Amino acid sequence: MDNVCKRPMDIVKNIMSVIEELNHLKDVDTILDRVLFEARHLTRADAGSIFLIQDGQLRFSYVHNDTLFGNNGVNKHVYTDFTVPINDKSIVGYAALTGKTLVIDDAYELDKNLPYSFNRSFDEESGYATRSILTIPLKTLRGAAVGVLQLINARDEEGVVRPFNEDDLKYAPFFANHASVAIERGIMTRELILRMMKMAEMRDPSETGAHVMRVGSYTAELYHKIAQKLGLEEHEIRRTKDLIRLAAMLHDVGKVGIPDAILKKPGRLDKEEFATIQWHTVFGGALFVNTTSELDSLCLDIALHHHERWDGNGYPGVLNDDLARVERLCIQNLAGEDIPLPARICALADVYDALGSVRSYKNAWPEERILALVREERGRHFDPQVVDTFFEIYDTIQAIKSKYQERK
Repeated sequence: MDNVCKRPMDIVKNIMSVIEELNHLKDVDTILDRVLFEARHLTRADAGSIFLIQDGQLRFSYVHNDTLFGNNGVNKHVYTDFTVPINDKSIVGYAALTGKTLVIDDAYELDKNLPYSFNRSFDEESGYATRSILTIPLKTLRGAAVGVLQLINARDEEGVVRPFNEDDLKYAPFFANHASVAIERGIMTRELILRMMKMAEMRDPSETGAHVMRVGSYTAELYHKIAQKLGLEEHEIRRTKDLIRLAAMLHDVGKVGIPDAILKKPGRLDKEEFATIQWHTVFGGALFVNTTSELDSLCLDIALHHHERWDGNGYPGVLNDDLARVERLCIQNLAGEDIPLPARICALADVYDALGSVRSYKNAWPEERILALVREERGRHFDPQVVDTFFEIYDTIQAIKSKYQERK
């Protein structure tokens, strides 16, 4: 969307076309990424962020900054975690409190009589120079508050920072209000999946919401980087990433079919018990056997095959044709590239997170011990390309781990 030299009707048509595309996205992070990209493109903003309302506060939820960290799709800054009170002390807090759009020509020249002030800490830490700001409350068409969109440093055609103009003030809020509906839907989708995993957590205490958020995010970011290496189109990468995050969150949903005596055993499983728990992959895959969408297919691949090994010594192996009946496991296991790529990625994400987590039968491993094992299992348990990519984006992995910590 670019409003330069376009008629108002054409701009509105472009906005509505983007809204239609947003309605096909499912994961809230993918929706936020697209909303922020399009809002910045519409106003020529160099940077921006989105805060969502959670538990009566504004939680920092997504960020772009072309000057500081570009837009390559894998970014540790997206997983920065902090909250801002909804009050009149901050710019985003004031916008959320009052429901008013704020336009600031120069953040460093704010009227001192205003109740809110500009927090310079990010600029001081990063060396960035924030000047023009456009802050828009995110409200659905029925008036429900979702969060706040903040755009920073609008630029002219030569790339020089300028104030946000009349067209920006006209079209950006129009886009934001319609995009808020997609954001709200994305939030509801994620909450629905987390509720499903809450049921699994009631059966297996290790299946926490934080665990599935970490595994989903690790898998999504690893996929994005690997897909870029494979030369896939960025639009297609982001569309698939949208689904992979949700599918990876459901990797262990099949544990609902495993007896409590095994799931909640306060110690290591014996050989027979371990053979029983292996069936969680089959039960999980069976939930998605009647595939009606690409998301179903990804859920099936990940749930069924995330315990396969690169060397072919994993489980459950190839199933009989009628997966829904789950009559038996075949002896032949998948190996190498025969294992679906999303499952190969999730395999590393799941093991990495499980080793770093407390279980009834073990303490959390130290980070260096986990990393040593990941390196050692390159080409045995794990796809070599997935391992290499893991270390390439390790700063993002750590940011995810920090954001989604277990909370009492």
